[in-house]
Amino acid sequence: MKFEEIEMNPKFLEKIREHGFEELTYIQEKCIPEIQKGRDVVGQAETGSGKTLAFCLPILDKIVPGRGIQALILTPTRELCVQVTEVFQDFGTPLGTKTTSVYGGVSIEAQIKNIRKADIIVGTPGRILDHLSRRTINFSDIRFLVLDETDRMLDMGFIDDVDEIIRHSSRERQTLMFSATIYEDIHHIMNKYLRNPLIIKTQPYVDAKNLKQIYYDIFPSNLKFSLLVHHLKNGVSGLAIVFCGTRRESDIVARNLRYQGINAVAIHGGMTQRKRLDSLNSLKNKKTDVLVATDVAARGLDIKGVSHIYNYDVPRTAKEYIHRIGRTARAGENGNAITLLTQRDHNNFRRIQREYEFEIEKADMPNFRRVPFIINSEERKKPFKRYNKYPNRPHALARARR
Repeated sequence: MKFEEIEMNPKFLEKIREHGFEELTYIQEKCIPEIQKGRDVVGQAETGSGKTLAFCLPILDKIVPGRGIQALILTPTRELCVQVTEVFQDFGTPLGTKTTSVYGGVSIEAQIKNIRKADIIVGTPGRILDHLSRRTINFSDIRFLVLDETDRMLDMGFIDDVDEIIRHSSRERQTLMFSATIYEDIHHIMNKYLRNPLIIKTQPYVDAKNLKQIYYDIFPSNLKFSLLVHHLKNGVSGLAIVFCGTRRESDIVARNLRYQGINAVAIHGGMTQRKRLDSLNSLKNKKTDVLVATDVAARGLDIKGVSHIYNYDVPRTAKEYIHRIGRTARAGENGNAITLLTQRDHNNFRRIQREYEFEIEKADMPNFRRVPFIINSEERKKPFKRYNKYPNRPHALARARR
């Protein structure tokens, strides 16, 4: 179905043409008419399925500029908060509506000033609660409440925060929920706060036929980084995301990739908001080829053109694995998911293989050059010690210099 076939503000169509959109995605086609009718809707949809426009357009169509806060969109992460805000601002500016972001890690005073003028608030649970406790925000008259990436919010432990925020909102609101998965806690929210909701489920956005999944069983484990460098320099045509288990490791891997001449940036929850946004903007503007991330980037961020996913550290569950590889093989494009397996990862990987329905093939180790992996940046100044299988014997190169 084309956008012209749905009744909406003509100014939206101008923006849609500007972005090059032609046909609605499945979630947009099913959700927009029902939201326009005033129904509570639950959409089960992955990031990248077009769900933001699915609730953005019908909400903006009913907002009256200048009448105070009329819509609240709750998001689990700051990055998703910024992304959703940008969509509302892009499509809402021609209508005169004002949307502002409310999230932690930045000055609360500037947010208080913007809230006074806002028609729509997009925020994370923690900072929204801060404003409620300060009485600098009021949701008693909101017409729309959207819980975006609901399962991710609950996975991050925000269920009590979400309950508290909903209790502060108008009972006459229309409530919309979007989630990649629907499980018991999601049903708790649905049953408690939504009125006879329509549940719309999309087909999996990642096409298994277009996704090649392989793993390498690496020994010794200190060859893992060298194999990653070999792949990134020889086999990546688009953007790549390298998933690490910790914030510290993400920083170290990104730094070492830059030492090897690879344009890489890190993103994780320990970075300031400015640095996290700089990393995302660098990727979007194609100044960066590789994003090194913790699982904060596995959900919520709509990063297009990802051709390769690397599990530098194996995730603990099949659910986390699926969320990671769901960044590639989207919308009919081919994708690759490569897992770099070392001895410490075997238990997690066996668990994923038991729970995951698709086959992950074992790949033969290629020939590659071993490169240094520097833990401390000061070590870069020291000469690289070559690997010597026989530590009590001098290297051939050293013998030749005698």
